[in-house]
This record gives sequence, structure tokens and C-alpha cells, in this order.
Amino acid sequence: MRIAQVSPLFEAVPPKYYGGTERIVSYLTEELVRRGHEVTLFASGDSETKARLVAPCRRALRLDKNAVDHIAHHILELEMVFQRIHEFDIVHYHIDYLHYPLSRRHNVPHVTTLHGRLDLADLENLYQEFTDMPVISISNAQREPLPHVRWVGTVYHGLPRDLYRFRPDHGKYLAFLGRISPEKRCDRAILIARALGMPLKIAAKVDRVDKEYFDTVIRPLMDSPLIEYIGEIGEGEKDEFLGNAYALLFPIDWPEPFGLVMIEAMACGTPVIAYRRGSVPEVMVDGVTGFVVTTLEEAIEATRNVADLDRRKIREVFEERFTVERMASDYLSIYQRLIEEWQS
Repeated sequence: MRIAQVSPLFEAVPPKYYGGTERIVSYLTEELVRRGHEVTLFASGDSETKARLVAPCRRALRLDKNAVDHIAHHILELEMVFQRIHEFDIVHYHIDYLHYPLSRRHNVPHVTTLHGRLDLADLENLYQEFTDMPVISISNAQREPLPHVRWVGTVYHGLPRDLYRFRPDHGKYLAFLGRISPEKRCDRAILIARALGMPLKIAAKVDRVDKEYFDTVIRPLMDSPLIEYIGEIGEGEKDEFLGNAYALLFPIDWPEPFGLVMIEAMACGTPVIAYRRGSVPEVMVDGVTGFVVTTLEEAIEATRNVADLDRRKIREVFEERFTVERMASDYLSIYQRLIEEWQS
């Protein structure tokens, strides 16, 4: 099959640091190539892939200090895609709705994975218009704000089986990994650690938009020898960081579309304490891969009980549900179905 993967340009594929969408695009692309498909990846020029790389920009936009107008680079990316559009059996977009007007006017099979939150008022009119666009959710919960759009499947994220090493023993610290922002609730993680008297390591980036929140809300809470702020870490560091943790704290306060860090922890055998928001009840197996909670008190008590969980069973859930092989197979089934529908 001749497949185009169209990635956002904010991070390289795979990202050097934080970047869930581009990471999934990388895992999927490499697995499709491994299976013998002819894949073209549209991504930043510093991406690494065994597919054919078409680069609209020299490097990832977030790391390029000269990149101010990010939309300009994505418009160029779309032009590069549509110059080659008839070379592909299907085009798989990961850039939200940017391509919809163009895709509507070209009779080529395509599908879009929506990676972000959909409970935004701005999207209502857009999706009232573009009801013909085939889209894929990354959890069933993600669909709830837009039930009327053309959903063609839900595909959970998957990781390479050997990306993270299973560790059978519980570590001695709690972990918070990802991004510091109001919806990720790092403050809750700090409160849980302090209540238990356990060390907490925070490996997270701070976007410019969240710097004031970090300085005024989070930084004052870090005034404790229990709390260690590491900052943003790369892919190569996450295996040790998550694998050696007692538990991952995922105390979110927003409709999380998926939550990649949960399955990264599971791959290590590390249990997760997660708040019941968005995709969490779908991704987690409560009482097996960790605990799903609704209050700070529940989170504190659940963290106390983490040592009773079998880390090997956590890894087994990862292998059954969240590998890249399963993810690629799910996407290929959707590709084939859409191609057949286009041809009929």
C-alpha cells in the first residue's frame, strides 16, 4: 500500500523531547515500513525515518527560534502533499482540520486522526460544515463533544514492544511526567507526595503560555526536600525515569484524549494513579494497572496501596492492548475499508 503520513511540524518525528502526536506518527510510520508498505512521511527536516521524508521546514518549529509564523510552514506542507496526492493509495493526516477544504476537492482516500481535545466551542461550526471528513478518535471519550461527525474508528495509541524495559520491583519515588499546565495538575501530584512523605520527581516542560502558572502556583509548592524538579527529558531518559518509579501520578483535570504517558508507564510495569477524566477509564484497568480516583483523598490512599499490585500483570496489559503492532493493524484495517469505499 502507498501511504502518506502527514505530521505536525512543531516537533521532529520522533520528537527530541516532549511531543505525543509526533511520537505516535513515528511509531506508526516505522511499523508500516517494516511491514513492507511504501510510506512517505511529511515532517520537519530533522526527523529520522526509514520512510521517504518530505520536509517543508528544516527543523522542528518549537526548537527553531526563527520560526514565528507556524501556520506558514503547515500551508507549505499541504502544498507539498497535494502536489503528490495521486502518488498515494491513502493519505493519513495528523494535523487536525487544516487540510479539509483541499481534501474535499480531491478524490483521493484520506483519513484524519484527531489527537487533541474536541470540547472547544470553536470547533462546532467547523464540524457542522465538514461532516464528510472521515476521522479517527484515539479514545471513545474523545468523541463525546462531537458525536455527529464521520467517525470511522477508534485506535488506541501503541508503543514498540521493546521500547521500555520491564522492571519487576517497585521503586522508591513517585513520578510526574509531561507538561506543567493547569489541566495537568502537577500541584495535585505534589500534594499527594507531601501527604505520604514520599519523594516526587517532576520531569516536565513548561510552555511559554504556562510560565506564569508555573512561577506563581507550582514553584512555591516545590519548596520541600521531597520535591525534585528535573525539567524536560528526552525519550532515552524516560525508560529509567518511569521504570524506576514507585508509581506514576497522572492527576489530570481535563478531558484527556488519550494520555500516552500512562501506557509508557505500563510498559515498564509501573502502576499509575490517574484521575477519572477523559480517556482514563478506557486506558486503565482499575485495580490492575493502577487505580482510577476522583479525589485527592482517594489518590493518597490508592498510592499507599500501589505496592500490592503485580507489576508483571501491568506489563501484560500493555502487551495485550497497547503495542505498535496492534495499532498499525487497526489503522491498516481502516485504510483498506476507506479505499474500498472510495472505489465503490
